Amino acid sequence: MPVTSSKESTLVFYTNPQSRGQIARWALEEAGAEYRQEILEYGAPMKTEEFLTINPMGKVPAIVHNGKVVTECAAICAYLADTFPEKGLAPSIDNRAEYYRWLFFSAGPLEAAIVNRSLGVDVKEEQERMVGYGNYSQVLDVLSQRLLSSSYVAGEQFTAADIYVGSHVLWGLHFGSMEMRPGFEEYAARVSERPAYKVAKELDEQLIGNN
Repeated sequence: MPVTSSKESTLVFYTNPQSRGQIARWALEEAGAEYRQEILEYGAPMKTEEFLTINPMGKVPAIVHNGKVVTECAAICAYLADTFPEKGLAPSIDNRAEYYRWLFFSAGPLEAAIVNRSLGVDVKEEQERMVGYGNYSQVLDVLSQRLLSSSYVAGEQFTAADIYVGSHVLWGLHFGSMEMRPGFEEYAARVSERPAYKVAKELDEQLIGNN
């Protein structure tokens, strides 16, 4: 297991198993990184002076690698792909257009649309030009078109972008925050068969079960 209890680990992973930290853990497992985990409960433990020096937002996940802090799940996915290039989690530099496009489409329009929908935020038609995602249905339709055109979001090869996009699709379908669209179910099945996904999921489920 890449998880270690060693205080000397060069990578520390701050998370809560019932958070977006599940995305970062999947990325860590795909990268084959050895890491020490620090589990933070919601509330006061995420607002301590010590943790706020790592993430002033007081949220997880965050990683500290060789003294460098990375927060935000999409950034963590991209950072790990670049830091562990032997795992092939990012296309070559001159082939990253689709990789960047869909990674940040999901970090921006997709997540915002899903969260607003879940919170009951109603964007009126005349307000859509002010909102980065336009409207919820359009975002899902655009993602559906992409997932029908290739096996993975950046092409025919799995990349770190699929960790982020795949997590949103898997969670969205499971919790009902994403309406079904053509290609979603098949894509979710492909990414959830990844050995690293299964390992990461099992680790978080064990932590949830121990609480």
